[in-house]
Amino acid sequence: MTSSSATHEVLNQSPPFEDVDLFGLDKPLAEAVEANGGAAAIKELSEFGQHWGSAEMAARGRLANENTPKLRTFDARGNRRDEVEFHPAYHELMARSAHAGVHNSTWNAEGKAAGGAAEVVRAAKFYMAAQVETGHLCPITMTRASVAALAAQPDLLAKTMPVIGTRSYDPSFAPWPTKRGMTLGMGMTEKQGGTDVRSNMTRAERDGDAYRIAGHKWFMSAPMCDAFLVLAQADEGLTCFFMPRFVPDGSVNAIQFQRLKDKLGNRSNASSEVEFAGAYAMRVGDEGKGIRTIIQMVQLTRQDCAIASAGLMRSGLAHALHHARYRSVFQKHLADQPLMQAVLADMALHVEASVALVMRLCRSFDRAPDDPNEAAFMRLLTPAIKYWVCKSAPGFLYEAMECLGGNGYVEEGILARHYRESPVNAIWEGSGNVMCLDVLRALSREAEAASAVLQSLAGEARALPGAADAVAMIGKAFRRPDSERVARLAVEKLALLAAVAALNKVSPHHAELFASTRLAGNHPSMYGAVDLANDDIRRLLQRALP
Repeated sequence: MTSSSATHEVLNQSPPFEDVDLFGLDKPLAEAVEANGGAAAIKELSEFGQHWGSAEMAARGRLANENTPKLRTFDARGNRRDEVEFHPAYHELMARSAHAGVHNSTWNAEGKAAGGAAEVVRAAKFYMAAQVETGHLCPITMTRASVAALAAQPDLLAKTMPVIGTRSYDPSFAPWPTKRGMTLGMGMTEKQGGTDVRSNMTRAERDGDAYRIAGHKWFMSAPMCDAFLVLAQADEGLTCFFMPRFVPDGSVNAIQFQRLKDKLGNRSNASSEVEFAGAYAMRVGDEGKGIRTIIQMVQLTRQDCAIASAGLMRSGLAHALHHARYRSVFQKHLADQPLMQAVLADMALHVEASVALVMRLCRSFDRAPDDPNEAAFMRLLTPAIKYWVCKSAPGFLYEAMECLGGNGYVEEGILARHYRESPVNAIWEGSGNVMCLDVLRALSREAEAASAVLQSLAGEARALPGAADAVAMIGKAFRRPDSERVARLAVEKLALLAAVAALNKVSPHHAELFASTRLAGNHPSMYGAVDLANDDIRRLLQRALP
């Protein structure tokens, strides 16, 4: 009698996509890094890519999401603690990102020594880490970005920077001055206001040199952090505050977490609702200048939203293409089927443009302090790029998931997690409409500088299909008295133009393909509904995954 186990022989399945070099296999990333000043870091990035592409890191990403954080409100004796407990895999992910300086390398001498491309090099690491596990990057992002806000309070920055600036991760529940390293979170939105933070009702009352804060936050990001930047109403108006987990006498601060959010994705990362019961805090910047202070942080977190979304799409493409090269259907590998080739090549073209664009944006962050034109590019394009890259990710990842068929839809694979993860970056730090309004605001406040940026993009994309018409359309739309009505159309076109210009410096031939399929006409709603030459398909797929 034949054993039933014989029917379970595993055939025609792709092997796991792990133990790979996430940098070495990604030619578009390597070329974008080099084109934007990061060539000196190639060895460092390859080492990072090999580590994060390992089976061990993939397993940690899976475990951190399967074993979600738990809120421990009280200890066994009934003392209020408000601690968040994580699986060890989460702490390992945090430690690895911290060790690589993903949370602080743009602020220290070591990072700034990277050939003037600290932002580009750090972004490449962030992009690769996002392909493995995105949730833990929330506190990594906020810790990095908080330094920009703390700069408004130099005395406080001088005290915290020696702890922020280490490459050690210390998850212990202890006062931040006693720790080997620290992380920072953020609390801005309230139930009644959401994006409209000017309607915040949380109050701050002076208490000597410090303040006591009473109120709530509907979303408090990364509640395990050692301190938070929060917005509250002081006597002079909305103000930014530094709120540590422990008060100076060593007791636990009155930060009372009500519950952890049950989210669609981003499940390894804790997000919370919180009440402040007279919580101790220190002012950051002047009273009444809270938005001006916190926006310095938000600019950087928006940058990371775009980088992470591009990384998620890259991972989706790599897994889809890897699967297609091993999976046979109708006596041919999927990767050899003309229709599947068209889909994968069109997706690869989208990723080429996305990574070129986010690395170009990061170059502007590197150069903004010394170059007014780059500073204008950064201010105008950050919301536009976040809008386009982040909002394109969910549809892209759905397509990647479909390339794997049922295997893409089950939780054993990574694509289901990527798909659930992808919407948060378009929502967090300003939804799509907020990004469009921010572009309009930048245009109205800095019309001359914005016009110069647009003309620069026109020059960099000149002679490419559709570029001239795109420039004319963008200028006309933004001059309309009802420009808000067409803002989404104009902002998307602006992002596409910037992507063409960025890609033209990395791979001119692919810039022409991208322009012809995106700028010269409306791209079809489905990937693969384009007519690419066989040589272009072959070249795109080989670049995407050798």
